[in-house]
Amino acid sequence: MATPKTWCTNLLLSLLLKSFLFFSFAPRPIVAASSDEFIRPPARNIVLTPHKRSASDPQQVHVSLVGNDRMRVSWITEGKEMAPSIVEYGTKSGEYESNAKGDHKTYHYFLYSSGRIHNVVIGPLKPNTTYYYRCSKKQPEFSFKTPPSSFPIEFVVVGDLGQTEWTKSTLEHIGQNDYDVFLLPGDLSYADTQQPLWDTFGRLIEPYASQRPMMVTEGNHEVEFIPLVADSFRAYNARWRMPYEESGSSSNLYYSFDVTGAHIIMLGSYTDYDANSAQYVWLQIDLAKIDRAKTPWVIVLLHAPWYNSNTAHKGEGEEMRQAMEELMYKARVDVVFSGHVHAYERFTRVYNNQADPCGPIYITIGDGGNREGLALVYEDPAPSISKYREASFGHGRLRLLDGNKAHWSWHRNKESNASTIADEVWLQSLSSSTSCLPNDSMTKHDEFKNVWISFSI
Repeated sequence: MATPKTWCTNLLLSLLLKSFLFFSFAPRPIVAASSDEFIRPPARNIVLTPHKRSASDPQQVHVSLVGNDRMRVSWITEGKEMAPSIVEYGTKSGEYESNAKGDHKTYHYFLYSSGRIHNVVIGPLKPNTTYYYRCSKKQPEFSFKTPPSSFPIEFVVVGDLGQTEWTKSTLEHIGQNDYDVFLLPGDLSYADTQQPLWDTFGRLIEPYASQRPMMVTEGNHEVEFIPLVADSFRAYNARWRMPYEESGSSSNLYYSFDVTGAHIIMLGSYTDYDANSAQYVWLQIDLAKIDRAKTPWVIVLLHAPWYNSNTAHKGEGEEMRQAMEELMYKARVDVVFSGHVHAYERFTRVYNNQADPCGPIYITIGDGGNREGLALVYEDPAPSISKYREASFGHGRLRLLDGNKAHWSWHRNKESNASTIADEVWLQSLSSSTSCLPNDSMTKHDEFKNVWISFSI
């Protein structure tokens, strides 16, 4: 098992391994002027969060939603002691009237061996209730609050988080105001084969991820290539298990879940998505199951943006857009969040590159604090469908007030303790628009394209 004494050795070996893999196996890039013309400012230092408890004490604790009334608790233990995969929990601090058992696993990445990764599903749980819990029958005690059973509900949304001083600033700004669920559209740790960085990331976000459910999907920095090994997501899948089986998916790389009047779909930009793929077939089935009377809001997260006026990563999501956009348009998806581009941008409602009152609002929010810095250069002039764009670090908040109305705000990081709301807009759910009822045919597109909802987006 990796211990504090071997951490530096593992990191050094991982760095050497990464260099070896790059020069030995990586294809030589084709230089394209459009891909590297943007200039990134100097990034802040990487934050390496140490493990300050004993080796067998729980660390990297995070919780995620499972079904309507359950939560998965995940954590890691190290050392020789075989810590049990048990969570004790209750509604009073220090009093644990319930407990649940789960399982644990480990994985190896060349010379790196992970700690024991525990997963335990607890419940049934009451909505809008604070639960106190401890893992492996050991301190410290943690607590989380379950989402409410009815509106309103608030989501924090931020992508490309990483673990820099900017990341730390973003998390501190997030923590200043309460929320119910944390949504992350890919690029978590930026470990990039350096496995100890997965551990430091888990410790950095523990104060937030242990208190509110954190739901994630993969980005390109979760892809860790191993020669002759098919699973490029070994670390991600082992450490961040999401409720994919509960949604009928066969892969942890894409799944969906319901929470408080919203159906959330997490798609995989780095697994097959064409019309013959398992993900495409799953998405068709998942969209067909949506009951807008129960979940009037439908929200999608993926990593590589389908719409983007920044020069960074231009067109990288285009093939996926061409494959899946029509499915999501027919289903009247309300909002699509993406990351990848290290900046913020909000589009109007769009379908097939044109403003459309019945298409989703597209928002790029890859501005969490990554080590690569910001993507500063945008197309000039801005396309008419782009309504606000800015290359700054920050986070977003989506508050669903009821089945009809929601408020979106983007909060720019500041050097001071408080963030600044730089962009905000009110949204109407497409399920409440009589002009945009879900349909099984695309023939209504021309009829709808000149019909606008009662307020401007």
